Parts: sequence; structure tokens; C-alpha cells
Amino acid sequence: MSTSTKFTIHEDWTVVILGFLIIGISLFIFLPEVPVFNWSNTSDLLKNIFDFTNLKILFIQFLYLLGIGSFGVFLIGKSIKAFLFTFPIVYFLTLIALILAGNSAIKSINLEAVIFSLAIGLIIGNFFQLPQWFRSALSTELFVKIGLVLLGTSVIFSDILKAGSLGLIQALVVVLSVWYFAFWLCRKLKVDDELTMMISSAVSICGVSAAIATSGAIKGDSKKLSYVISIVLVTAIPMMIFMPIIAKYFNFPEEVTGAWLGGSIDTSGAVVASGTLVGETALKISTIVKFSQNVLLGLAAFAISIYWTYTHNNSSEAVSKPTLKVIWERFPKFVIGFILASILFSFFINPEVRDSIKDNLKNLQGVWFALAFTSIGLETNFKDLFQNNSRKPLFAFLIAQLFNIIITLFIAFLLFNK
Repeated sequence: MSTSTKFTIHEDWTVVILGFLIIGISLFIFLPEVPVFNWSNTSDLLKNIFDFTNLKILFIQFLYLLGIGSFGVFLIGKSIKAFLFTFPIVYFLTLIALILAGNSAIKSINLEAVIFSLAIGLIIGNFFQLPQWFRSALSTELFVKIGLVLLGTSVIFSDILKAGSLGLIQALVVVLSVWYFAFWLCRKLKVDDELTMMISSAVSICGVSAAIATSGAIKGDSKKLSYVISIVLVTAIPMMIFMPIIAKYFNFPEEVTGAWLGGSIDTSGAVVASGTLVGETALKISTIVKFSQNVLLGLAAFAISIYWTYTHNNSSEAVSKPTLKVIWERFPKFVIGFILASILFSFFINPEVRDSIKDNLKNLQGVWFALAFTSIGLETNFKDLFQNNSRKPLFAFLIAQLFNIIITLFIAFLLFNK
């Protein structure tokens, strides 16, 4: 039987190339405008979102994403024809999610676009029989990892250092203590290894992004990832609302409240929303503490990938430890892209230039994540997502989150109570 070989690049290296291609295009060639998704009523919907200018921006964005995605699919050796058919459908569904998330009532309770992307994908994927070739053509991992590389552009070291050492100390203590507690608890509850790693990272570092990065580092099941993401996003809502109320009731100092919110709430959007409910000082401290945790994401993914390689070595010589070559082969290369992007934007890009493109890059990062979660929904079955043994991971997450809230409040008082 004859076999044909064609040039391909590993998916992780491909996303590094694509991430820096997007950054290069944004810096030197073309900066895609940010579409408008804000609306309150039908009149706003027609005037803001379905305005000709905004539709033109969306169409250009579609062509831009289609071009980048097609190039990525070509590099990893998948079918470009199948991608060209599936991507417009995924993009259209994602647009619906972005429009829903742009509603002022939805924004007031901080429901993020990715939860709508996931929900829309799940509904269509479970109530309509999608052909296998369509599911196979979905480029979930590609979308997720491009978003993660672009996430590095928003992790600016100077922003973190402005808070002094206190924010970094709290971030380090909270991440380490909560991660190990969650890991120990999941083991006690006999949660499977993949979910254990995703839950531990999500609850301790930065929620959605940490779960995604961990899943990439261990090559985790996307169905399990979607489950963890759902828990993170749903849990963040009551925390965002009730933690500021508790802080005000007990008259916590604003600095302490900000450090508490930033260290324990898992999504950046919810941190900003809850900090705003308390005051300007709380908002500033909470944001910086959350940034301090975000910067640990690359290091955490690096450590997790090495741990996973050592503990899940499928070599025939089970007793032998994996070599540096094996560790490097399994190491998630997109983490290198994340770190390089962070270093580039922290030390080599002029602050004025950085500020002029940060919103555009953040928009692209958000769209890639939203596309990824639409795809995850389309390829996930409700039976897999809500199976009976899913209760243990849920209990583990909730207990670990409660521990996170308590230990973070204690550390916030130690470090920020003047």
C-alpha cells in the first residue's frame, strides 16, 4: 500500500506562528476594527449592530479570521475544503452568542460570550444530527490556542509591578495553596486525573484561561474542559454579586476587599464588575491581583506539562522516567507563544503603540475563544456533559472554591489591611 506524505507542522507550533502573524499584521499592516455588540432594545440592535458600518466591520473580521484559520488548517494538514464549509457556520453561531452577550441586561449580570457560545453549540449539537465529517472538521484546539497566545499580549509585567510586592505575594500564596488543596480534594473524591488538573488550575489561577491552558498542556478531553468551564462561569455570577455585599456588611477595608475579590473570583470580567460595585480602590487592587495570578498561567502550564509527562508516561518501560526529549515533545508549545507575547508587549513594544492596539487584540482573542466554545458545544453530547459521575467534580470544585474564598480573605487581611 502506498502512502503519501505531505509537509505539516505540529498544531502547537502552528498556533505560535498564527498568533505572531496576527500580532505582526496588527502592528505593521492592518488592524481589524472592533465591532459593536452593545444594545439595550430593538432600536439599539438595529442602530448599533445592524448598522451598515458595523456589518462591514464584521464581514472584514470574518474574512480575516477565515484567512488565518485556513492557513492554520493548511499547516496542520487538515482539509481546507471542510474548514471553508464549517467555519462560516461556526462564525455565524458565534456572532449570535456575541450579540446576546452584548445586551445591557446580560452584561449587568456578567454572563460572558463564551457561555452563550457553549450553550448554542450544545443545543445544536444535541438536537440536530450533525454528520461526522462536520464534527471532525471543527478546529476547536486551533481556536483555543490562538486565543491563548494572544492572551499573552495583555499580561503586562509593569502593570503587575505597580502594585508592589503585595499583589505578587498574594497571587503566589493563593495559587499554590488553593491548587494543592483542590488537587488533594479531587484525589480524595476519586475524580479522574484530567478533571483533577483542570479543576485545580481553574479554581486557583484564572478560571477559564487556566482550564484551557491546562487542558492543552495535558491534551485533555474537550468534553471535560467544557464541563469545567461551565462550572467556572456559572459559579462566578453569585460570587460577583454576594462577595461585595458581604464585604460592605462587615465593613472590610476597600484594599482588603479588592485583594479578596481579585484573588478568589475566577473570571477577569466578574472581578472588574464586583470591584466596581465596591469602589475605585477595590477595583484597582482587584484588577492588579487578578493580573498577578494571570501572569502565573504560563509557568503553571509549564509545570503541569512536566508533571503530566512524568506521571503519565506510556513508555513500555513503565519504571523509567521520561527523558528531556520526551518532556520537550509533550510540552505545550503554545505556552512559549504566550510567554513570548507577554515579554514582547511588556518590554519591547512602545506603551503608546501597545495602548493603541490592545483593545483590537483583546477583541480578536475573545472571538477566537468564543469560536472555540461554539465548536466544543457542537462536538459535545449532553450525556457526556451531565453524566452521573459528574457530581463529584462539581462537589470538588465548589468545596475548593469555598476554601479559596476563605484562604484568600485571610491573606488579603494579612497583606492589605493597613
